[in-house]
Amino acid sequence: MTSIILAAIIGFVIGGGIVFAIWNTFLGKTFKKTLAEAEKEGELLKEQKLVEAKEKISRMQSELDRQANQRNQKMQQNEQRIKQQQQQLQQKQSELDRRINDNDNTRQNLQKQLDLVEQKKKEAEARLAEGRKMLEQIAGLSAEEAKKNLIEGLKDEAKTEAASYINEIMDDARMTANKEAKSIVIKTIQRVATETAVENSVTVFHIDSDEVKGRIIGREGRNIRALEAATGVEVVVDDTPEAIVLSCFDPVRREVARLALHQLVLDGRIHPARIEEVVAKVKKQLEEEIIETGKRTCIDMGVHGLHPELIRMIGKMKYRSSYGQNLLQHARETANLCAIMAAELGLNVKKARRAGLLHDIGKVPDDEPELPHALLGAKIAEEYKEKADIVNAIAAHHEECEMTSIIAPIVQICDAISGARPGARREIVEAYIKRLNDLENLAQSYPGVVKSYAIQAGRELRVIVGADKISDAESEKLSADIARKIQTEMTYPGQVKITVIRETRSVAYAK
Repeated sequence: MTSIILAAIIGFVIGGGIVFAIWNTFLGKTFKKTLAEAEKEGELLKEQKLVEAKEKISRMQSELDRQANQRNQKMQQNEQRIKQQQQQLQQKQSELDRRINDNDNTRQNLQKQLDLVEQKKKEAEARLAEGRKMLEQIAGLSAEEAKKNLIEGLKDEAKTEAASYINEIMDDARMTANKEAKSIVIKTIQRVATETAVENSVTVFHIDSDEVKGRIIGREGRNIRALEAATGVEVVVDDTPEAIVLSCFDPVRREVARLALHQLVLDGRIHPARIEEVVAKVKKQLEEEIIETGKRTCIDMGVHGLHPELIRMIGKMKYRSSYGQNLLQHARETANLCAIMAAELGLNVKKARRAGLLHDIGKVPDDEPELPHALLGAKIAEEYKEKADIVNAIAAHHEECEMTSIIAPIVQICDAISGARPGARREIVEAYIKRLNDLENLAQSYPGVVKSYAIQAGRELRVIVGADKISDAESEKLSADIARKIQTEMTYPGQVKITVIRETRSVAYAK
């Protein structure tokens, strides 16, 4: 058994060796074949890369040759251009040399001509001196004396002609100025057409039934007394059907009372505590409405950059009136007139409109100082940083101070136009004429007064006195006496300016 196993092992070893030898021979042949194929592919790839490299080198060489040719062509072109410029410079140099030579010749010719002119001038001066001597001998006057006499004669003649010419120019200017001024004023008035609001000193509050009157009066009149105390308005409850009259000279107070009554009647709760609460609330609402009205007015008029307090005062104008004319409406109308007139005259339209809108703010102060409204308005405007020309226009629109800006007379004229327009201000014509006549008659009652004229709607009284009857010192005393008498004896709106004029006239006749 052992021998059999041993024989099997020996046979297996011998068989494995034979198989290994055969397999090794097969692998060797395959490896050699693969190696040969790899070497062949390597040679082919090498030859291909060499061909590609040669082609790339050839292309680069061609590109370099092309660039070199282009560079050579540019260099040749530059050389040609430089040669042409050199030729042009040489030509210009030749032309310049030729001109210099020509100028030298011209200069020599001019010098010869100047020498000749100088010689002729000397000869002429010598002849002129000889002629002057002969004239002096014939006339018996020296040249200086003759010149002086001639100048004096020409001076007198020139003065006469100049005076005549100036008079003609002045007359023509006056006629033209009057015509132009009337044309500008007419155009300005024609281009403005605003509504007129006339207010009274009473407001009528309408109610649904007379039963409400008893509730408004309250027990023993407590409610009506509380309402009058809170608003400062007199509440008149009479037999007028379905109406209660609110009487007060302050339109703001009347408006507060009207709005408060309206809210109380709608609410139905009417008693003193409720009245005070509603009046306080309405006052706050009205103050906000005043500010809103001022802002809206400034936006509508195109006036910007105003101090908030000035805006509030503009809104307050809505509840003020002057001679029955609504003050805000008057201010808006004056501002529009000022803007149009400034545009006609080629002036600053924005400044003119601003001055026109602010010119009457002195009529709506929070306190009541003893100052004319024009000066008070100027003081308020100056306090809130308005410019000097605006302040002067406000102060001078009733001639209470000197006008220093061109806007001032425009504001004065437009204020007069707005106030004098028919229907703008509520005043009986007979009373107006009577007041003017009374002013003139009062001045005429003083000795030495020759004429008196009430002008500017009764705001100024001009008194002409005889120079031989009253002296300058007496004229000053007369103006003070007339002002004092007007204050004590007459009733008038605003203030009246008294101007006493004393002049000396010298009259001569040419026969």
